[in-house]
Formats: sequence, C-alpha cells, structure tokens
Amino acid sequence: MNEIGDITARARFKFLEKEEEDLIHEKSLSCLQELGVLVRSPSVLKLLENSGAIIDEKTKIARIPENMVKEALEKVPKRIRLCARDSKHDMEIPVESIPYIATTGLAVYMTDLDSGEKRRANREDLAQFARLADALSGADFFWTTVVPMDVPEAAHTVHELWTSLQNTVKHVQQIEVRDAKDARTQIEIASNIVGGDDKLRRRPIFSAVCSPISPLTFGKGTVEAQVELAKAGIPVISMNMPLAGLASPVTLAGTITLVNVENLASLVISQSAANGAPFVYSSDSVPADMTTGGPNFGAPEVPLLMTGFGQMAKRYELPCMVGDWGFGDTQPGMNNSFSEMASTALDTFSGTDLCSGLGSTDNAKGASLEQVVIDAYVWDNFRGFLRNFKISEETIALDVVKQVGHGNTFLTHPHTAKNFKKELFFYDQKKLAWEATLSTKMVPEAKEIVKRILKEHEVTPIDRDIVAKGDALIRGYEKKLVA
Repeated sequence: MNEIGDITARARFKFLEKEEEDLIHEKSLSCLQELGVLVRSPSVLKLLENSGAIIDEKTKIARIPENMVKEALEKVPKRIRLCARDSKHDMEIPVESIPYIATTGLAVYMTDLDSGEKRRANREDLAQFARLADALSGADFFWTTVVPMDVPEAAHTVHELWTSLQNTVKHVQQIEVRDAKDARTQIEIASNIVGGDDKLRRRPIFSAVCSPISPLTFGKGTVEAQVELAKAGIPVISMNMPLAGLASPVTLAGTITLVNVENLASLVISQSAANGAPFVYSSDSVPADMTTGGPNFGAPEVPLLMTGFGQMAKRYELPCMVGDWGFGDTQPGMNNSFSEMASTALDTFSGTDLCSGLGSTDNAKGASLEQVVIDAYVWDNFRGFLRNFKISEETIALDVVKQVGHGNTFLTHPHTAKNFKKELFFYDQKKLAWEATLSTKMVPEAKEIVKRILKEHEVTPIDRDIVAKGDALIRGYEKKLVA
C-alpha cells in the first residue's frame, strides 16, 4: 500500500475554467501588443523602449510584446515579505491560509467619535486610527486611513506615512504616492527609521498602492513614483479600480481581462525599472451602480470578479490583493442587508493574500473609529471559514472508525477529545452578538472599546533622534514644494 502524503485543504472559490484563464491571458497579450497602454511620462516611455517596447512618441502609447511580459514574469519574486517595525507582525505573501486584513484608506472625512458628526480629519485622527489598528488582533496591517486636512495639501502623503509609522509597529501600506519626489521622500522617511536604504530594501516596513487609470492609462506622477519605489525595493500594489460599465466593459469577462492587461503592463514597468522589484497583482474593480454612477461594492458580481482576478494572479504565481472587508454604511454599525454583507464576506474566498476595508463608511469616502472595531471583531469570527485543514491518513482516521465500530459514538473516544479544538472553530459569542444586520446596537459598546484602547494601548515609540530627523525631513519637503 502506498503512503498518502499530507494534503492541505482550504475553502476557496473557482470562477474561471483553465480554458477561460488561457483565453483571458491570450487576449491580454494581444491587447498589450496591439493596443498598448498610454503612459504620460517621457522618462517611463524611454525606460520601456529600452526594454523592448514599441513607442509612439506622438500618442504616448507603449506597445508591449509578449516576450517582455514573459521576461517580467520570470524576474518578479513569487514571494514577498511585508515587514513591520516589530518583526512579529511581518507578513509573508502569498498566504498559506487566511488573508491579511487592513483598515480602509484615503477617506476624505471621518465620523467624530463623540458627536457622531461627519468632519474633516487631521493628523491626530490618523494617529488614533493607527493606534487602534495596532491594538486590534483583527487588523494585520495599516492602510493610511484618512487624509489629514491640517497639513499642506501637496504634502499630505508624506505626513500620512510618517504619522502612521510612528503610531503602529505593524506594516503600513501607503495609499497614494503623488510623484517621484514624493516617493523619494517617503522612501527616505522609512529608511531613516530602519537605518539606511539597504536595510529598508531587506526589510520594507511600508508598501505603496500605485493605481493605473482605467482604461489602459498610466498617469505621469504615479507611474514615475512607481519606478522610484521599484528601484528602492518597496513593494508596489498595482491596484486598478475600473467600474464595470464605465471604465471597463460591463461584462465580467471584459473587466477581468482589462484588469489583467493593466496589471501585466504595470508589472513590466516595475521590472523594467529594477529586476526583481517586489510586485503585488491587485484590483478593487466592482460594477458601476447604474442608477447613481457610483461603485456597487455589494453587487453579487463582486465575489465573482475578485475570484477571477485572484485566479489570474495565481496563474502567474503572483501575490495578490483582490478583496475587501468591512460592513460600514453611511453611519457606523451593521447597516447592510444580508445579501450585501454576504457579497463582501465572499470576497475573502477569492484567493486573495491581502484585503482592506476595516472602518470604511459611505463606500470608502468616510471612516469611523468604532467601525474599525466592529469590522475587526466580525473578522475575528469570520477567520474560521478560511482555515487550512490537513488531509492525511492520520486525519482520515479510519483506525478510529474501526475502534468505534458500527452504530456507536465518537464523542467518548480519545481521538475526539484530542482533536476537536484543532478541527472545530468556536465563535466568540460576545462578538457574534454584534453581527445582526440592519443594526446599530453595537455602536455604543464599540465606542467604549475605542476610548479604552486609545487610553490604555501603548505603541512602541521610535527613538527620539530618529523622530527629530523625520520631522526635519517633512519640513524640508514642504519647503521644496513652495520653493
């Protein structure tokens, strides 16, 4: 009898058949070679031309041949470590089981904790979001949650990174990098903390979202920032966000293909800038709400799209960020319907390695401290669906079946007592009580938890000399902006 090796089983969705993946890949290559992508940066166009792309200088179109895509896929690392100030919070992707979850990002307003009123956020608010995420087990890393309005608008990105890194020891993912100068300053801020550029390359304590503009366009500032980040070894998350029916075809197949084309083009840009630059395949594309023109995050097509994106990323053996999490509506609570909440929950079965969304309100335009707690508490329970399970001769347990025999119970067998805590997930009943839909009953308790954490939780501080140097970097950057 042959030995049966251990096999890992996990619950994940599949949307595309192998032949459909092949077709999307084939059509993506055709699109890159025949239509190409619009790149609004002369320096990046030159970079692509030197790597083998065919450039139309008049239209700024770069046509990318198949061999460039193949070479980029060969160069890119298949595993990435997203590091943290405290190494116990380092995250290696792709994940083996449960995806990592972050807060929401780039919200333009927040809900005041005391008054419940919507208002503009400031640096102290961002610091509180970071400290809250630092304390919660349901938050694995931190997205720069709100845009602080008490700093110069042109410098808000560097303030976001600096404030975030000081208020959490977890990995920080920067949601906006404006241009090459901005990118270099953010790199310098992180380098100052870890002790130099080489150390930052080995241990990138932040990563950055660089979003193409659908359809098929790379803006000058963002793409030049992407090149700087790639050269410095900072992981780039190429998150495109076309609304199906507006910025991509309304068909699921058309949107998945467009997302794939833009990710492959972005990958080629990163690898043309630096061989082996860390890269994350990403999309937050959802259907357009045809009644409002806004994003429909609760649409039933969303889990299917995310699963399609995840399958294409896994086809290329790339780590990916293709899922959302969070149940905020315009106000804190669990205000979504069962179907809308199910759509969000099912996103996490897409095969994604990273998700974001804790604390989001109003379709990510807003953020709420108490919503961070609510979403994180629900996530603590939902993790139970995404675990790995060992399939082996031992866990199949036919020897135990033989011992128990026909018509008897397994309850009193030692095998059950030994394994039930490993195999079965036990809901936190207190947190489970918060999960009633169309409800805000949990909000007062969530507020008290926020206040307690902000009062009691201490984040490991950065050395005072490093803080002083970081503050000086920020002041110097602001002076350059107005010079």
